[in-house]
This record gives sequence, C-alpha cells and structure tokens, in this order.
Amino acid sequence: MPFFILSILLQVALVIHILKTGRSTTWIWIVVMLPLAGAIAYLILEVFPDASNSKTGRQASKTVTSVVKPNKAINAAAQQFSVSDTVENSMKLAHECLNKSMYDDAKTLFNKCLTGPHADDPALLFGLAQACFGLGEFEQVKTTLDNLKELNPDYKNADAHLLYARTLESLNQVSAALHEYEVLHSYFSGPEASFYYGKFLKAQNQHQQADAIFKQVLATANQSGKHYKSLHKDIIKMAKSEVSD
Repeated sequence: MPFFILSILLQVALVIHILKTGRSTTWIWIVVMLPLAGAIAYLILEVFPDASNSKTGRQASKTVTSVVKPNKAINAAAQQFSVSDTVENSMKLAHECLNKSMYDDAKTLFNKCLTGPHADDPALLFGLAQACFGLGEFEQVKTTLDNLKELNPDYKNADAHLLYARTLESLNQVSAALHEYEVLHSYFSGPEASFYYGKFLKAQNQHQQADAIFKQVLATANQSGKHYKSLHKDIIKMAKSEVSD
C-alpha cells in the first residue's frame, strides 16, 4: 500500500482516537497539519503512557522508546508545541523537522509563523527556504531568499548564501551560480562551500579545477585539529570520494 494512503489512514485513526478519548482538540490540528511529527508526538505523549498499565503495553512502550530515543529533541519540541502553540515553539519544532528531513512539516510550520510582526523574520525565511530546498521547490527557494535579502539588507548568513548558490545551480543558472560559488569559496569558514563548488565545477566538466578544490578541502582537514575533522567528517569523506585517482 502506498505510503501516502497509509499516512492518511493513520491520520484518520488518530483523529478518531482523539475524539473518542476526549483529548484536547489541539491534537487534531497537530496530527492533520504535521502528519509525521504530529503522529509521533501524539503516540509518544498520549497513547503509549496509557498502554503502560498492562504488561504488553509496558513492553510495547519500552520497545518504542528504544526506537525513538534518537528523536528525543523532536519529541521534546513537539511536546512544547502541543502545550503552547507559540512562534518560538513552532520554530523549534520546524527546525527539528528540518533535522529529520521532514520537509513538508517544516514548511507548514515556517509558513504558519511568517505572519504579522514575524512576516519578515530572516531566521524564519531562511528556514522556509531550507524546507523548500529539501522538497525540490527551487523557484520557491530563490523567491524566498530574494525576499529575505530585500526585507533584511543587513542580514548576513553564510549558510543562506550557500543555499542560494546551490539553488541557482539547481535552476541551471550557471553563470550566476559560478559567481556565488567563487565568492563563497573565498570566505566560507568550513569546507561545505568549497565541496559544493567542486561538485559544481565537475558538473560543468571542469574536472581539473574541481579536483584541485577537493584536494584543497582534504589538505585543510589534514592541517586542522581533531575537532575540525570530527565536525566536518561527512563533507571530508565525500570530498575524498570525489578526488581522482
């Protein structure tokens, strides 16, 4: 059965459960608007505690807890959100959704926050752009980042700059993307910008230039301490795999 249909059936089942057990109707909004994050929050915070009165329930709760333990941060954010639907709590949950690649849920939350006095908030706009990038909505990413820059001309964020360059590349705006990557390569503090610059050059069949950049990433890592290598281990590993033999 397709995942979408299973998701709808789970939502319906949870909404029925909420109504039959007299839970707060706030849970209905959470489950419907945030299909995955909402379902996880409701099951962990409402359903499994009730089941813990039986031996089977306790075992099920123990098993589920062990599985979702890595999701402690998102569960805590979902709990705070369910208690108080504030912009701050919505933003925290949205960022946790980004961390878990739950881009639909993150986009919904960021859009919800971008109203009234927070309509031009740069952190919220950047979060929305990240969610849209994860969904492959590159035109929307560019529009959002352009709006961010227009509304907040003094806002400086290297990660947002890198996202903009990657978006231009995804939109096949090669000249504009090249310019942004060149600027990023000159000032970005970590290896991410250089790595994606190298990937971009490789995609343009500039293999020699790309290889030089990947080797530079590895040389910088070798000259840096353990903390740097640990912090950027994934990018360093990917750069190593890109270097020509």
